[in-house]
Amino acid sequence: MPATPSSAPDKSSLLINVYDGTRKPLADGTDVLYRIIDGNQKQLFVQDENFSSLSLKVPFYDNFGDNYNVIVFSDGYKQAGFTPVKLAPSIPTSLDLMLIPKDGHPNFAMAPWDFIKTKLPFLASGVSDADGKSRYEDLMEQRPLALAALLNITTAMSQIQLPQGTPLDYLKSIRWDESLAQDRFFAYCDPQLLEQVRTAAAHGEFAAEIGPGFFHPGATGSWKQVQFGEANVQLTFHENDTALIDGLPCIEVEPDIDYYKDVLAHALLEAFPNALTGGLTNPDIVYVLRWIAGRHAGNPEFNPPYIIE
Repeated sequence: MPATPSSAPDKSSLLINVYDGTRKPLADGTDVLYRIIDGNQKQLFVQDENFSSLSLKVPFYDNFGDNYNVIVFSDGYKQAGFTPVKLAPSIPTSLDLMLIPKDGHPNFAMAPWDFIKTKLPFLASGVSDADGKSRYEDLMEQRPLALAALLNITTAMSQIQLPQGTPLDYLKSIRWDESLAQDRFFAYCDPQLLEQVRTAAAHGEFAAEIGPGFFHPGATGSWKQVQFGEANVQLTFHENDTALIDGLPCIEVEPDIDYYKDVLAHALLEAFPNALTGGLTNPDIVYVLRWIAGRHAGNPEFNPPYIIE
């Protein structure tokens, strides 16, 4: 008796969209090199195109071979990609990637002081409006990467739903000194934030870091968001550092965003190299990784009030 032909589909649909650092589609006419690698590490497609969207059919294996790697590159831009892109034959998959200029810089036109002091009131705590504006504009001019990191981290914090509110709701005052860096900042928060994070961790939304004092001297506890494969928010608490703010006893919190979700990858590929070279996590890379991760997860768009041009 002849074998019955398989009716299983053998192709998956993939749409790749390329954006620039303004969070808009890359200009038509820009040459983009697209590379598609399947889960078997076989390169299936590599081709230059002069448009920012590419639609194609790729093999469906019905196994780990469907965990694709997608990479895009254009002259003058930093390479970007995503893995794994899990494909299926029944549902077309769309992937949004971002290319930023190699010599790009942050543009803070969307983040004047009058807007920021309302959006992030903890930045204005304890100082006159004139002094707050002055130190904020000095930060923008003299340390733009630190401001970019601050806006990255606070935007990401505003998109995390705790049992009650977001982490941003609990911040009361920032430490406005050299600790405000291009990879983290320190602030004083309502101690209820610690309890909210512990509750969220019990529901699987955060993971506790073992030995938090190793990477964060003086820390008494640290939890990292686990929603994305990359660019998750980490909240580290220093309960022994306290301050009384508007009559409320507060504790210190150290928010940051790591490139990698996995602790070992973070240590080997980010923390240790930075320690050896004196480098710090790059807010440009965080901007790209968090935007791509959010788009892939179908979350509200990661939209800090600045762009990279």
